Amino acid sequence: MRINEYYRDTANLNLNGSIAALVPTILIVAINLSIIKHSELMLMTIPFLFYSLISFQIYLHRMRQSIEISKNILESENINQSILQAEHLLVFYMNTQSSQVHLYFPNGNLAGIIKKTPKNGWKRLRTSKTFALYNYDEEVLGFFKVKGEKSIKIEVYDRQSRLLGSLEKKVLGWKKSQKELFDGCGGYVGGIEGSSVFMDEQVLDTQHRQVGRLRRGWMPLEWSLLFPEPNTPVLSFKEALAENDKLLRMSFLINEYFIER
Repeated sequence: MRINEYYRDTANLNLNGSIAALVPTILIVAINLSIIKHSELMLMTIPFLFYSLISFQIYLHRMRQSIEISKNILESENINQSILQAEHLLVFYMNTQSSQVHLYFPNGNLAGIIKKTPKNGWKRLRTSKTFALYNYDEEVLGFFKVKGEKSIKIEVYDRQSRLLGSLEKKVLGWKKSQKELFDGCGGYVGGIEGSSVFMDEQVLDTQHRQVGRLRRGWMPLEWSLLFPEPNTPVLSFKEALAENDKLLRMSFLINEYFIER
């Protein structure tokens, strides 16, 4: 999948929403004309018509973006690059019935998807609070198991079900929390610090040096031909990080998109 297909799919979701909003409108009109026959009842159709119109306009906008991107997108030599080797990824959150996070390479190709594991997935992690990272070929690269309600612990496993470590989030007060990363033996390996006002999450090591970052409003101008939204979140990691270290640190995406949202 490429980024133009993502915009096309989101356009279709808005089109479906626009059509769905017309159903109660038609029912209200039909029932009122045939049975109730009260003119004021027609006012009930206004919210549905308004939602349908807005959704249709978004559909047209997204389709225009998809068509424009498809003209700019090119074949890339990096199409088979591993998501865990990438230095930069662009993050898209799909708030559907089954929410997903789509990760794209800067060349517009799909890098991977984070989503809930299916019920017939890994037996050890067969819960509604377990997520998996898939590459562009839909191969599982790792698992994230969420524990707790207020104080959260996210255990991270590789594809062979080996525990790599965890992200532990402790609530300190209203809108205040502490997020720390630990390895498989429980040793402290870093933390997550960010702003409560805007998206700028920093992944830090034991020396408080930045090794990763997720932020909005920062995107190289040359990427805008394929990613027209300037506020698209960009996830960056230091090149020196090993793949398993990156996978462990990506656990903060679970907290950011599936827990705090």
